[in-house]
Formats: sequence, structure tokens, C-alpha cells
Amino acid sequence: MIPYGRQTISEEDIDAVVAVLKSDFLTQGAIVPAFEQAIADYCDVPHAVACSNGTTALHLACVALNIGSEDLVWISAISFVASANCARYCGAEVDFIDVEPETGNLSVNALQEKLIQAGQLGRMPKALVVVHLAGQPCDMAEIADLCRPYGIAVIEDACHALGAHYKTKPVGYCEYSDLTVFSFHPVKPITTAEGGLVTTRDDRLAARLRLYRSHGITREPELLEQTSPGGWYYEQQVLGFNYRLTDLQAALGLSQLQRLDSFITARNDLARCYDEKLSALPLTPLLQKKERKNGYHLYVIRVAEEKRDRLFAELRHAGIGVNVHYIPIPAQPYYRALGFDPANYPGAQAYYSSVITLPLFTELSEAQQDEVVHQLERLL
Repeated sequence: MIPYGRQTISEEDIDAVVAVLKSDFLTQGAIVPAFEQAIADYCDVPHAVACSNGTTALHLACVALNIGSEDLVWISAISFVASANCARYCGAEVDFIDVEPETGNLSVNALQEKLIQAGQLGRMPKALVVVHLAGQPCDMAEIADLCRPYGIAVIEDACHALGAHYKTKPVGYCEYSDLTVFSFHPVKPITTAEGGLVTTRDDRLAARLRLYRSHGITREPELLEQTSPGGWYYEQQVLGFNYRLTDLQAALGLSQLQRLDSFITARNDLARCYDEKLSALPLTPLLQKKERKNGYHLYVIRVAEEKRDRLFAELRHAGIGVNVHYIPIPAQPYYRALGFDPANYPGAQAYYSSVITLPLFTELSEAQQDEVVHQLERLL
């Protein structure tokens, strides 16, 4: 089976992890701060706060914004469920914004219409979670222009998009958002096995991220509420979480980060090969917009809705590990039980019913890619 995605691990990666195993600190050592600084440098952003996975990174972003049970958070209708669950963990009410069927990304027109409706109802969201689906950045300038007049915080869910660029800046720069969230799951551009990270330009948000990541505990002298009696002293100032990344994981991420640009180049080259080799078939890759560089976490095609399910099953039977990213979040039973009807998001429904994710990873060979193309030619 050719998987839709997988990690690329080098001997240098293994050596970096082994070095930590032989060191004094498997966790809470110097490697996590080094990894955070390296990501901050890559994204040209003041603060990067690492944590245990992309889901906890999303949760921390919501907590940093002080989202609670009285608040409303809007989320792109197409994403993994964690993009919405993070707000529910805080007790917030959620709602969804429809997407562009041709990209799967949040629709600026749908957002504008939703804001008009919210104004009429007299209830605006506290935050908007914008998902850079498959690695392609959303229309962030337009989204920020719509949200800023209302004081709506913007969280970029860039779990697919480390290494992508919007206009002239790397995703994670936070020019048009308050926080950006990354994931380092094995199928993502780089991996820490499991891991996540949040970037921000806001000192106050960064301090809250760090505090809530580690039980709500601080030892920093300038942050203590009482005079320290000695070097053992610490304070739990809020009810936080154990969302730390280990030094083992950070060592893998730090090693992988050295090859991120080459990984993104390889993914873009493979995507161009797919574009060329599939151009004569009755399918359409996701639309690629101008003024952005795709991180190509995923290569997604759209086919006729009546053919999608059969094609998916036959490709799997032929040893091609295709997938579907994603089922609309409002269609999930948990969210249906909250009163959501997926029919209210026609863009998301049109996207979902037509898409298939093809194998795309850094070490996908020419022979493997040709086999994917051959099977599509045979079945279509």
C-alpha cells in the first residue's frame, strides 16, 4: 500500500534523538527552547511556544485568548475536528463558516455574510479559527480586514502549513492574526513524532501560552506573586495543563527543521508532476491562488460526485492509500447533536463529496507516483 503520507527520517535525525537519550535531560532541558527559537527564527516571529501536539496547541491558543463559556468562536467548516473542539474544551459556543469548494479554504464571502448576520443579531464571535487546508494559506489580508473592526481575534490553524508563505512572509509570522498553530504529526512537513507549537507577536499571549502549558506554574522571579523564600520555590497561578513537549521530540524536530525548505521544494515538485500527469483526466486539483506558496501537506483532487466513492474504494483495493480530508465538522454526530445541519454549508458539502487525497510525501518515488497515475487512468 502506498500511503497518502509518511515521515522522512534520516540518520542525522536518529543521531539527534540518541544524543538526548544519552544526556541528563529527556525533558525540560535545553533542546525544547532551542527548537522554539529555531521555529521563531524561521517564521520571523518573536515568540514560539512548543507543546505536546497540534490539538493542545489549538487549545492553548484559545486559553491564551481567555475564551470561555460566554464566548462564541467561528471555525472553518472543513477541517479536522480539533479545530472546533479546542473552543469547546473552553466551554465556548461554536459556529462554522462555509468554504470555497475549489480550495476547501474559508470563504471570504461567507465570512462577510456571517458578520452581517451577527451584527443584526447583536452577537459577534470572540475568535475565528482559519484553517490553511492542505498547506495553502487562506486569504488572510481580506479576513483580517473583516475581523479587525469588530475586535475578533484570529487564530491561524496552520497544522498543514509550516513552510508555506503568504505574500512575502512565512506562515507563522502572524501579520494578519493573533496566533498561529502548527502540528508536527508524522505526516506533516516536519515531525516530532507528536508535537505542536504556537507562534505570536504578542508578549502577553506568549506569557499565557507558557504558563498554561506547564500546569499554570511559574518559577520566573519577575512573575511571582510572593517573595521567593529560596531556589525551590514555584507558584501555581492558574489551573493549567501538562502540555509540554519533551527534549526527545524537540531534538527530532530541530534536526528535521534543517531540511524543511528541501521538504517543501520536494512536495511542490511532486505536486507539479501530478498536475502534468493528470491533466488529461476528468479530475481537478485544488485551485492554487496567487501571492502564496503552498506547503503541500496534501495533494487533493476533485472528481464527479457520483464517481468519488467508487473511485476511492477501487484505488484502495489497488494498493493506493488514498484518503478524504475532511468530513465537514458540522456533519459529525457530536456537532449534529448541538443543532448543526451540514446542509447549511453547501460549499463544504460540495467540497467533501468530490475530493480524494492522493499519496504525497517527500520520499514518494517516481515509480510510486506513476503507479498512482496509472491506476487513476485505468479507473477513470
